[in-house]
Amino acid sequence: MLLYLTDYLSQHYSGFNLFGYLTFRAILSALTALSISLLVGPLMIRHLSIRQIGQQVRDLGPETHLLKAGTPTMGGALILIAICLSTLLWSRLDNYYVWVVLGVTLAFGTIGFVDDYRKLILQDSQGISVKAKLFWQSAAAITAALVLYYNAQDPAIEHALLIPFFKDLLIPLGGFYLVFTYLVIVGTSNAVNLTDGLDGLAIMPCVLVAGALGIFAYASGNAVFANYLGIPHIAGSGEMMVFCASLAGAGLGFLWFNTYPAQVFMGDIGALALGAAIGVVAVIVRQELILLLMGGVFVIETVSVILQVASFKLTGKRLFRMAPLHHHYELKGWAEPKVIVRFWIITVILVLIGLSSLKIR
Repeated sequence: MLLYLTDYLSQHYSGFNLFGYLTFRAILSALTALSISLLVGPLMIRHLSIRQIGQQVRDLGPETHLLKAGTPTMGGALILIAICLSTLLWSRLDNYYVWVVLGVTLAFGTIGFVDDYRKLILQDSQGISVKAKLFWQSAAAITAALVLYYNAQDPAIEHALLIPFFKDLLIPLGGFYLVFTYLVIVGTSNAVNLTDGLDGLAIMPCVLVAGALGIFAYASGNAVFANYLGIPHIAGSGEMMVFCASLAGAGLGFLWFNTYPAQVFMGDIGALALGAAIGVVAVIVRQELILLLMGGVFVIETVSVILQVASFKLTGKRLFRMAPLHHHYELKGWAEPKVIVRFWIITVILVLIGLSSLKIR
């Protein structure tokens, strides 16, 4: 919204032309989201504490987690407020990608909110049933996939799977694009939700991956850079850099309160929304496989759960002491901060490898 004001003012004062630069708006978006998180965070935590909206801890979990019982939850609402406000303030609102990514983020956030509300307010330990949750996630993801599919400006590129580290290697997906997009969005959303089990464990990888996707968005949205780097040019995708910057800023602001020992947890409202947001941005900039690489921590956490369930059902034995994987290392004796920081380090390495694909072709 502020962009339209600065466009008008630039006709009279040349200094306002600075706001027309995508990179400058991305910086402002990140700083705006960070500021909102830091300012609103204490108020939200106090409100959640007064209403006694606190974390429920499973009896089967590590004993150290019993200390987390009662910690304010549903703090993900803070992240969503910061992301949406900063994105609306600094992005071009005539860009339909902006509305798609905001719509997906809010839709999955709403699903998470209802699940958290049922668990924490109504004291329903089951929350939303698995079938109901998957239904609404599917409805949101398929809607986004259809919008992206039918509004593609260059279907040959936007409906193809880009193979990283290879120049101009695109695999046409055709109608399978809809299924593939659905799987990326829903899969990433639930993978982040599974990872969100320790203080700050999920939010920092989200920040790192979103920041990297913002760089991909900037490159793919610029015809000159896209041509130089040998990646597909996707007109309008550059605005995703503003959104990714707002996500990174909001995430860092939330981490201020979520770092060990956490003052607040994001809950499903945050985890489901952030995962879906990252997934749909990866789809827009055609970097789904790079997301699989950079989000390796989310992948191994999800795979550990799948393997654990499959092994127990088939053999009656568990592969890990507890799933997701971060609990396995806790039960092996690793201190919680050690697990968290080491998973962060792994994510930094994977993100750097992913970014190297811009030049290694």
